[in-house]
Amino acid sequence: MNNIIDLKSTIGEIVKDNYKTAEVFKKYNIDFCCGGNKTISEVCNDKNLKVVELSKELEKKIFQSVESVQNYKEWEIGFLTDYIINIHHKYVKENIPILTEFTNKIAKVHGDSHPELFKIEEYFNDASEELQHHLMKEERILFPYIFSLSNAQKNNTKIDPSPFGTVRNPISMMIMEHENAGNLLKKIRAITNNYELPEDACNTYNITFKKLDEFENDLHLHIHLENNILFPKAIFLEENLVGNLSRIY
Repeated sequence: MNNIIDLKSTIGEIVKDNYKTAEVFKKYNIDFCCGGNKTISEVCNDKNLKVVELSKELEKKIFQSVESVQNYKEWEIGFLTDYIINIHHKYVKENIPILTEFTNKIAKVHGDSHPELFKIEEYFNDASEELQHHLMKEERILFPYIFSLSNAQKNNTKIDPSPFGTVRNPISMMIMEHENAGNLLKKIRAITNNYELPEDACNTYNITFKKLDEFENDLHLHIHLENNILFPKAIFLEENLVGNLSRIY
């Protein structure tokens, strides 16, 4: 991607080409994951932003990060899948128990003064339940099939039939679940006014808000890697392999 922003490109496409641009979108609370199908012009209209100013910020970020950004879209599909499991799935699994404990604790201690903490506890419990089932389905059903696609491509062998038909079917479900979890965390950010701490916040309160912010940021990258890079790669690879087999037989 060059340093000129194409106003017809979607937010997801821009972040796909250079993930550092996500920092700019986050600054303006622009959803580049589940809402990544909007163009620059559309989000500027939604957020009452100036297209020229946002484009300049994006171009500056791209220029600054040309040498440091990870080029995820060039990664081999099996390697990318492993990366998502070992980095992002691991992060979610490790941090859900911590945040469940913390959100419960601050609700009990500070809930009378800050009743929104009970909603935070509820929203996070719902998100964590959604994510835990989601990760299990990916690791037991979808990702093994993606690995089989990768191996078939490498070894020039045919792919085994899947129990779910085309890979588009589980991918559609995973995208819907991403949106559900993302919306719950978005609600937490909204009712905390971007994790603004009250004057009477204790250390646990402070740490909980920082961890929730970190958790949401990790989920943004996690969802971006799947929705915008891994899933399209899997669909493309499956269609190519099926097409090649039909030509052979």
